[in-house]
Amino acid sequence: AGLRAGNFLLEKNIPVAAGLGGGSADAAAALRLVARVNALALDDPRLMSAARATGADVPVCLHPQARIMRGIGERLSAPIALPALSALLVNPLVPLATREVFGKFAGRPNGDNHADVVPKEFNRLIEFLQQHNNDLADAACACAPVIGEILESLRALPGARLVRMSGSGPTCFALFATPNESTAAAQKLRAERPDWWIQPAAIG
Repeated sequence: AGLRAGNFLLEKNIPVAAGLGGGSADAAAALRLVARVNALALDDPRLMSAARATGADVPVCLHPQARIMRGIGERLSAPIALPALSALLVNPLVPLATREVFGKFAGRPNGDNHADVVPKEFNRLIEFLQQHNNDLADAACACAPVIGEILESLRALPGARLVRMSGSGPTCFALFATPNESTAAAQKLRAERPDWWIQPAAIG
């Protein structure tokens, strides 16, 4: 018997091609809807197979839990418990194709192979993350130099504890100790750069 299908309306509230995994999360949400209307369990292997076929980042989005991804995204760690994180997301509203970034990415001879042990306490988590960069950042900056401007602007904000590019860019983020700090940073940066998409967010 065939699967029941249907239509749904998607309202997107983040920039397109932002490097935030929005498209992958949307695809995973669609697969969860298909599973629900067909009474399929979320651990049904057919669902994971469809997720892999849809895109490298879709499997991790099937279950809303933090994980370490390996390979092209198909090898997932067990869920990781993270503390609640206050973040500031910044996008220059300049599209950046993932393909273009990987075209400039030289690769690394030895990828990070750290264990799946991620600290749960905020300060120790920040220290841990400081040891791990986004390997695509240099390639993305070569494609869109504005990313370098965003990273510098975020590092200059009061209270910014960690600054990184998200995914393949161009969105970048800073982590703060409290929601008040991220909100104040957003107000400050919006006054300086009204041409950028600037959004405080809670992670976890």
